[in-house]
Amino acid sequence: MTAQISTAQLAAMLQDTRTRTLELVDGLSAEQLIGPKLATVNPLRWEIGHVAYFYEYFISRQLYGQKSLLGDRADQLYDSIAVTHDTRWNLPLLTLDETQAYMRGVKDWLIDRLGTLSEENLASEQDSFIYQFGVFHEDMHTEAFLWARQALAYPTPVLRNATDMTLKRNCGQLDGFVEVPGGVFEFGAPINAPFAFDNEKYAHEVIVEPFAISRAPVTNVEFAAFVNDGGYDCDTYWCAEGWAWRNKYRLKHPGYWFADGSRHWWTRRFEHDVLLPEYEPVSHVSWYEANAYCRWIGQRLPTEIEWEVAALGEPAADGGLASKKRRYPWGNTLPTDVHANLDGRALGCIDVAALPDGDSAFGCRQMIGNVWEWTADVFQPFPGFSPDAYKEYSTDLFGNTKVLRGGAWPTRSRMIHGTYRNFFRADQWNVFSGFRTCAI
Repeated sequence: MTAQISTAQLAAMLQDTRTRTLELVDGLSAEQLIGPKLATVNPLRWEIGHVAYFYEYFISRQLYGQKSLLGDRADQLYDSIAVTHDTRWNLPLLTLDETQAYMRGVKDWLIDRLGTLSEENLASEQDSFIYQFGVFHEDMHTEAFLWARQALAYPTPVLRNATDMTLKRNCGQLDGFVEVPGGVFEFGAPINAPFAFDNEKYAHEVIVEPFAISRAPVTNVEFAAFVNDGGYDCDTYWCAEGWAWRNKYRLKHPGYWFADGSRHWWTRRFEHDVLLPEYEPVSHVSWYEANAYCRWIGQRLPTEIEWEVAALGEPAADGGLASKKRRYPWGNTLPTDVHANLDGRALGCIDVAALPDGDSAFGCRQMIGNVWEWTADVFQPFPGFSPDAYKEYSTDLFGNTKVLRGGAWPTRSRMIHGTYRNFFRADQWNVFSGFRTCAI
């Protein structure tokens, strides 16, 4: 079940996500819009065309029987399932002007299809779901555009909503653990959620044992202690697959870190080198690195269930878990800038002690925004799983990836919620990924 929303809201979402896409390719040269062939990024000129294709394929073509504005070329260029990743640099792509004309044409058709744009005119449940899914798909790609720009050391993007976050980058550390009681918990998205992806469906009862979880994510200064103690040189801390991965790439520290020769760590942010901010969460680390840190310090990653309980659960009067849960850590109101670092406003992370208004009922901070948080678990379907229209969205990744929760600083606030499940390979570190720990 998806809540019906107004045609005006859907049109505004379409325009807003497209504005972000265009901001993230604006000013890049023709060479930069293609870029080097890397396993972790796409050529940006291909990717922005794929975003338009996704709407066209699933809405105008599949639901409403329209033909592609590009004819047969659309599938040959932009079908991400049929067009393998390593071939995308060699395709006869549209020029940038042609690509943007295609993007405008698809968007204009989608908005015209909605009819009267007003807050009183509700879209059908079908349109409310599939239009939002298309927007959220583009939102996911705008986050990928940002990690691509980071990976390729492209210039810091200019975003119209960027905000001075100096104060929130001077809030410091947030130490300690919170105790979370055990009990019965409804894990997953409730059937009446305003929107949920297929892998969140639906909430089902699980039994949770009491646990203690850190109030905040692991910071750069904490992770630097692991690096400085030889954590990357001791196989004791690494699982077998992680140690093989570490050895293959001869890793000594997180991917964007470098030392200045005096035991000070620096990191690269887009095209700039900055002194490593001590109290921001460690970011761009793989599941293997997060797990090795946990072994070094004598802690562990939270399970996916534990993460959701700590984020969305509430204490009951008897000291156990209450039967109700929240949509967000702070309650059921939509995220704002006092709750979470989202929407790219900060153009990076902020200190882990910032934004106390976003705390969960148990006292965990920043469980939404700042960095995605690795959990211990392999990504698996919930009982009774059934794929949505985009069948490959989840099914191709089950069993092969690890679960991350909570969103990161570029994640769009309209998309993220407490039951959202992200998933990447255990060796993937180019995404905006960090973690928090549980006590043993």
